[in-house]
Amino acid sequence: MNPDNTTANGTPAEGPLPASATRNACKLCSPLGAAMVFKGIRSCLPFLHGSQGCATYIRRYMISHFREPVDIASSSFSEDDAIFGGARNFEIGIENVITQYEPELIGVATTCLSETIGDNMLGMIKTYQDKHDGDGPPLVHVSTPAYTGTHSDGYYAAIDQLVRNFAAPMKASIPGLVNILPAMMSCADLRHLRELCGMYQLTPTILPDYSATLEGGSWGEYHRISPGGTSLEEIEEMGSAVATLEIGHTRAYLKDTPAGYLEETSGVKKHSLGWPLGIRHSDQLVASLGQISGNKMPEILKDERARLIDAYADAHKYISGKTAAVFGEPDLVIAQAAFLSEIGVRPIICATGAKIKNWEKLLASEIEGGLADVDALCGADHAKIAEKARERKPDLILGSSKGYQLARELSVPLLRVGFPIHDRFGGQRILQVGYRGTLAAFDRVVNALLETKQDTSETGYSYL
Repeated sequence: MNPDNTTANGTPAEGPLPASATRNACKLCSPLGAAMVFKGIRSCLPFLHGSQGCATYIRRYMISHFREPVDIASSSFSEDDAIFGGARNFEIGIENVITQYEPELIGVATTCLSETIGDNMLGMIKTYQDKHDGDGPPLVHVSTPAYTGTHSDGYYAAIDQLVRNFAAPMKASIPGLVNILPAMMSCADLRHLRELCGMYQLTPTILPDYSATLEGGSWGEYHRISPGGTSLEEIEEMGSAVATLEIGHTRAYLKDTPAGYLEETSGVKKHSLGWPLGIRHSDQLVASLGQISGNKMPEILKDERARLIDAYADAHKYISGKTAAVFGEPDLVIAQAAFLSEIGVRPIICATGAKIKNWEKLLASEIEGGLADVDALCGADHAKIAEKARERKPDLILGSSKGYQLARELSVPLLRVGFPIHDRFGGQRILQVGYRGTLAAFDRVVNALLETKQDTSETGYSYL
């Protein structure tokens, strides 16, 4: 079957498909990533300037993944607004948000529609604030047209704007204060990063921190805005930190990042780290924490590291030589590829829907043995990923729920990681940080392969 004449699920198309057509995109829209960041700020309400459908779509994805209430406001464009501009709707929408939610901050993200018609967001925000004499909560704007990026791009862009708008330049440092700028991680990952900092007597400002706002406890009474998150006061003090840990493989090669900005304006030392999954990258994280704090590795971490090494040795015979396909956000894919390579599973397909400069170089630096047998797909859709997977036949697939149809077709396990996870419970609690998170991820990989071997065995043995 000609893969260029098939739909995303492998069935024949009615006619030839153009090479430029995206079939089942391996990415989500940029405002979603920005909304996730804004949900990680205390008493902040995300506001999308565009049609109401954009906010509904993002709420739907976030609610089904995090299993928490998610309110996202919208300027709700009509046909007239799409032609004449949305300034009137923007002003009414902001006033309604302030009246009903009383937020401490409003995060304004644009959509494809408002960007296409050219609405001047900074001008509209200034006009609104001048009209109200600066009263009311501050508004921060991030440009997030979905046609120029992905949800991970929107995520990083929102962090950047928050730092540049609110982190005041400082000269004096606050002892023990450290900034953490994480990749798009789970709530469990963010909590563990905070825990690790505490082990080294460090006080972290995590931006964003949606570990409570998107996975909180049961409420006795309804909150219009979920409790938790990083406060504006904490963001303002980021220039007084002794160091910034910027996590994400794709961020290390960029100069104009929030960590770089803090280093330039306030002298806060920048530490660029890969996602701390696997022994090597977890070692780099704890080494940085030790260097910043001046403290030695705590015994609890030594024990966790020792148990992880022991597990690697115990299960090596079950996974050595296996192959995997990985897809998702760029930093997640690189982290998974590095981890799989470390444990002896060959990541033969590494795909992202984002367009990342030096994608192959980034992967080659993390995968032992280079990329001679690795398909490094950048700007890919699920149809392209499926085409390669049918050809390469991996033993395992790692990615979001969107990989289920392919995994079912190939009769291989799908380990759900990243965002979104719609068809399983607890996606927000998947831990993939540090030695503890690595051990959990390792167990999942080993057990998925053992389960497949057991289920497909003719003898049905129960001892492996």
